[in-house]
Amino acid sequence: MNMESSMTRWLIAIGLLLLPSLHLQATPWQDVPAAEVEAQLDKKFADGKYSPKGADTCLTCHRKSATVMAMFDGAHGNLDNPKSPMADLQCEACHGPLGTHNKKNSKDPMITFGLNSPVPAEKQNSICLSCHNDEERMAWQGNHHDNADVPCASCHQIHVANDPIRDKSQEVAICTQCHTEQRAQLHQRSAHPLKNNQMVCSDCHNAHGSLADSSLKKMSVNDNCYSCHAEKRGPMLWEHAPVTDNCVNCHNPHGSVNEAMLTIKAPQLCQQCHASVGHTGNAYFNGQPNAFTAGQSCMNCHGQVHGSNHPSGNLLQR
Repeated sequence: MNMESSMTRWLIAIGLLLLPSLHLQATPWQDVPAAEVEAQLDKKFADGKYSPKGADTCLTCHRKSATVMAMFDGAHGNLDNPKSPMADLQCEACHGPLGTHNKKNSKDPMITFGLNSPVPAEKQNSICLSCHNDEERMAWQGNHHDNADVPCASCHQIHVANDPIRDKSQEVAICTQCHTEQRAQLHQRSAHPLKNNQMVCSDCHNAHGSLADSSLKKMSVNDNCYSCHAEKRGPMLWEHAPVTDNCVNCHNPHGSVNEAMLTIKAPQLCQQCHASVGHTGNAYFNGQPNAFTAGQSCMNCHGQVHGSNHPSGNLLQR
């Protein structure tokens, strides 16, 4: 099987995997303006007319749907778990009060979830956060995904035994459906091993938000990097200012065409700060290519660019 055929099959598989979350099935209120659907749902919640029979009423019509019935294979459909929706208001715990939805020819809407839902992402997510409001999601409000109006159901699937986004073998593929720039970078010649699933996005980021930039799990970029690269932590006797400031001054953590994920190839990277005229590390000297830029370039001499503990290492040469 050639590479093009393999890639095509992979894309089809991902599409089928996510199809249930897209809610492409037509609804009786599909032609009703989204604002009107939202207003009706707000009124239904205010009226609070829940079904006395719970899921039994819903399954009268929906039991033929494999997607609906798959709910009972997962945690949300577990009747033995007092924290699950099925142990409380059942289907209506997430989809809202039944109202007159089960009446013949009724267009009384229920809440649907996903990118194609007429319900705003903020209101969709409020349903999820009514239960999932813990320390993992304490910074959801105002984080990147919240500001981008991303509904929880665009990443998570509920009517399944196991949510694919929680499977590390599928996490990167799901995240990079939106984060396409990072998908391209992780396939460049020097990158963290995300494409082989030896790492995943959630090793560094909290998709539900954090108090750090870029939803990082640690409070700074460097602290995040030091989780794996502890040998670069220091403190060093002789420190390199851009290193202690921010690792991404020099490295692109998602991947680069340059060695060691450098944002720019040395010596040009170094000479953004070190531009001494006549220094042996200049890319060109008297109009001619400089022999000292070969190999590791500036690192031919200054090998300890992350800092040195040698008493004579003030030039990061040892």
